[in-house]
Amino acid sequence: MNIDHSGTETTGPWVKSSYSNGAGGECVECAHAGEQVLVRDTKLGGASVATIASPAWHAFTSAVRRGWPERP
Repeated sequence: MNIDHSGTETTGPWVKSSYSNGAGGECVECAHAGEQVLVRDTKLGGASVATIASPAWHAFTSAVRRGWPERP
């Protein structure tokens, strides 16, 4: 994963997480950029962008959908 401060160009729109709330809570946005997925904090905009390989992002989001991590 890389942290990009340069304003990487995306190949699609930024999409806000479905778990975000309207109260300005802990929100993230994601966008595709070729073979990578860009992730940023909604409140910070383009100030810091995490660049994640698409296969790693897919594995992570699939695990979350299956209930990972387990909560007590």
